[in-house]
Amino acid sequence: MSSTNSTGPNSKQAQRKAAMSVLAHSAASDIAGRLAAITLPGHENLREPENGLVMMRGRVGGDGAPFNLGEATVSRAAVRLASGEVGFGYTLGRDAEKARMIALCDAMVQSAELSGEVEAKVIAPLRAAMNAERSRKAAETAATRVDFYTMVRGEG
Repeated sequence: MSSTNSTGPNSKQAQRKAAMSVLAHSAASDIAGRLAAITLPGHENLREPENGLVMMRGRVGGDGAPFNLGEATVSRAAVRLASGEVGFGYTLGRDAEKARMIALCDAMVQSAELSGEVEAKVIAPLRAAMNAERSRKAAETAATRVDFYTMVRGEG
């Protein structure tokens, strides 16, 4: 009988996935500003940041047969910390420095010593800013909402 705990590999994977989502949707300048607030560990580039193309796939009707929609430009990088953790960074567009910063954050999230600090000083503030922006846009959109209704006409 297995039990779930908050320190298992699945929770680490979920934490890493959530961090990568926040980083990929954040601006490079915001990530750089947050990273400036912490002492960066020694690290080396395993894969220098580079740009390339990926094929985007679509589905007919949203859930039907897949088809090739087109290509999108992406940047990728890989970083290894001096302590051995390896991080990978991918982002849409031609922003090699953002891909490198994402890879660095990914490696730090995996480190037992650095994960708390990078979560508190980089990921959490970026997540809060992203959620605030989404809430602001939702409120702005809701203000323009029009409710249509139909009055029931009486018979006869």
